Amino acid sequence: MAVSPLYLLDPDDGPLHATATPHEVRLAGSSPCEEWCCGALYVTVRREGQQVVWAGWRNPARQDLDLPELRFDVDQYEAEVNRAATDRGWEWPAGAVARLLQARLRRHEDWLETWDCEVEGIGAPRTEPDRIHVVLMHPRIRTEADQPWLQFGITLPVSQDDPVDSQAAHLQARLTAGDPRAIAEVWGGSEAYAEQLGYPWPH
Repeated sequence: MAVSPLYLLDPDDGPLHATATPHEVRLAGSSPCEEWCCGALYVTVRREGQQVVWAGWRNPARQDLDLPELRFDVDQYEAEVNRAATDRGWEWPAGAVARLLQARLRRHEDWLETWDCEVEGIGAPRTEPDRIHVVLMHPRIRTEADQPWLQFGITLPVSQDDPVDSQAAHLQARLTAGDPRAIAEVWGGSEAYAEQLGYPWPH
């Protein structure tokens, strides 16, 4: 399974951008299987003068992986990465709504401070084109290893026909109208943590 373009092509700090400091990039993996069992593909990206180098290929499930080093002209490489970052032809409507909603919420994280939550992620599986999933963590900051915490999930409907911008704005207004935990379900943590924090554990 390829890693999401949202991560690889983030216009601000996407890992495909090359710097003088080498950094490893995960290009693909097997989900939900563990990568040491079913495999994953990593490459180390670095800038070397006027070239970008992809080398040090790695697969935790195949110690004998041997792929050739790749070199690109730095100007052509960065221009292509920047072009791909602005090309949303691969994105489906629910994915676009999820991306825009996450950006909106992260620009205004103060609304979550009241409820001691943080956005862990917003997902839009291609297999569920009519919904997105918002995942929140509570509390926002955990200072002790045994401090109780819970993961909350909210499933929101989306349309393939309505403008994605207006849908993201509508869902942002819905989420920020009150305590988001009131419309969420407990998706993670433990039954003991749920009891300590005063929430029912799903059965």
